[in-house]
Amino acid sequence: MKVLGLILAGSSRSGIKELTKKRASAAVPVFGKYRAIDFTLSNFVNSKIKKVGVLTQYYPRSLMDHLGSGKEWDLDRKTGGLFILQPYFKNKEEIPVYKGTADAIFQNMTLLRRGDEDFVLIGSGDHIYNFDFTKLYHYHLLNAADITILTKECKDNKLINTYGQVVTDEDGRILEFHEKPSETISNRISLGVYFINKALLIELLYTSIPSGGKDIVRDIIQPNLKKLRVFSYNFEGYWSNIKKSIEAYYNTNMDILREEVRKELFYSNKIYTKLKDYAPPKININANIQNAFVADGTIINGTVKNSIVSRGVRIKAGAIIENSIILQDTIISEGSFIKNAIIDKDCKIREGKKVIGENKIVVIEKGTIL
Repeated sequence: MKVLGLILAGSSRSGIKELTKKRASAAVPVFGKYRAIDFTLSNFVNSKIKKVGVLTQYYPRSLMDHLGSGKEWDLDRKTGGLFILQPYFKNKEEIPVYKGTADAIFQNMTLLRRGDEDFVLIGSGDHIYNFDFTKLYHYHLLNAADITILTKECKDNKLINTYGQVVTDEDGRILEFHEKPSETISNRISLGVYFINKALLIELLYTSIPSGGKDIVRDIIQPNLKKLRVFSYNFEGYWSNIKKSIEAYYNTNMDILREEVRKELFYSNKIYTKLKDYAPPKININANIQNAFVADGTIINGTVKNSIVSRGVRIKAGAIIENSIILQDTIISEGSFIKNAIIDKDCKIREGKKVIGENKIVVIEKGTIL
């Protein structure tokens, strides 16, 4: 299939502001050695999509450093490959910024027009799931659809109204699309993945954006819902949006301690990430580890229970880590006690310090020394 993949890397409007102060939400670390974008990007590559554009503008340095030339995803190629797409100056009076998801794609229209792809697949870089998009492609063709949207039944009543909700007929055609309604209309939510005929997308963008349109849902899909054949593809597997809240980010990471989640995310299709020259983890004789996910480059002399320990972390003798996420190159000194916490990269917790989340998860920002 000839498909152009586009990944939206996230804006400044995030529910995990403590972790996105200096990085895009797509660049937030997950599961010890990965970044959030690794999952969507790997899904694209595993689905034989050879040309991928990443649209980013908010603190892009960390994301660009991680993606590099796209070598780890086999996207460092002469034909197709990986494109980092940022806003740029067109004239001195205009501030370079993406005004919305549709506007971001419109500003990179050259990428669409010059390629020979027939379809465009648009996804978000901060969603965690494993999916073969060839299934979506065949479903799209089978229904002679103009747009196909990946959807899922939502069982979390607390978060359901933070997502777009769709109402379908018995054939899966979308009759109504309500973007983050104040009251629950349907328990079927949009996962922010859109498969669309490229020529149609170009036409819709040229119709909408010059007249003030900005957003894919509000300005492209909703106004044309009755005119176009828009279908819902039901996704039944594990899926999580880490940027909704600190609790969502924390719970997603902790889910990797469950065997069924590990099997679904990592055993079916490979998830690729940037390689680093760390040694294997070193678990010394005095260490005590129970139900933990430990990445390469770590040195553990203390106790780790029900936690995620990222690359290059050092946990010294007498330190105790419980129900926590420790991100890259952090040092936990002797006698420290960490519980119900997220410790960001390059932090140093000094001897005997306690970091305990009582009623909610506590977050220690990047580079903090306590």
